[in-house]
Amino acid sequence: MNIKIGNLIYQGKAKGIYETDDPKKVVVEFRDDITAGDGAKKDKISTKGFWNSIISAKFFEVLENAGIKTQYIDLIKPGCMLSWKLEMIPLEVITRNIAAGSLLRRYPFQPKQTFDPPIIQIDYKSDEYGDPMLNTDIAIALDLIDEEKLKIIKGTSLKINKTLKDFLESKGLLFPDFKIEYGYDMDGNIILGDEISPDTCRFWDSETCDVLDKDLFRQGESGVIEAYKRVASIILDDEDKKRWNIEL
Repeated sequence: MNIKIGNLIYQGKAKGIYETDDPKKVVVEFRDDITAGDGAKKDKISTKGFWNSIISAKFFEVLENAGIKTQYIDLIKPGCMLSWKLEMIPLEVITRNIAAGSLLRRYPFQPKQTFDPPIIQIDYKSDEYGDPMLNTDIAIALDLIDEEKLKIIKGTSLKINKTLKDFLESKGLLFPDFKIEYGYDMDGNIILGDEISPDTCRFWDSETCDVLDKDLFRQGESGVIEAYKRVASIILDDEDKKRWNIEL
């Protein structure tokens, strides 16, 4: 694929967004930077961006095949994703199937308590304000989104959850929770963007409950890349490995 990569448009904690010669498309570069605690803890881990890009591409393809529109177009090469350009909505949408992480620090849930139906949590994406949790009234009062669009986001998030949860459980993984972001395409449609990876999701081995995500880094444990590679080895099929030239 012949794509001309242009100027840097946006640089986040772990990814960079670059313009291309097509105004409707961007290139997302997955870097090896890793952070926790709203950036309070930082490091670089070699090949982290490589594995996150591949895992995200696979999940986006699973969702596209289920009829859920995403920002994803193609994985140009591991670490470099061609995507539709979006105007991102400053919301983080967290879907929780099992109680873990900050939910246990804030509320009297039991560790590993399951939720049926799942919990949808909406946070304001703002480093300045510490990504506070929102309710519908606050989101509307801040002029972040209207009620109808928020309903679309919640409904789509539940569809995403079911699709990925079913997929992962068929592979022997539990899906405690995940954080996603949405944006508007050039036609004003709400589209799933950003990434879906061990940086933004929790993955547990369904038999051992081994942690296979960024919680290892948060807790100061070793084996982060080994865990990310294990997720990739579980979700990728032989055709995926061949077309992306991956050995696992």
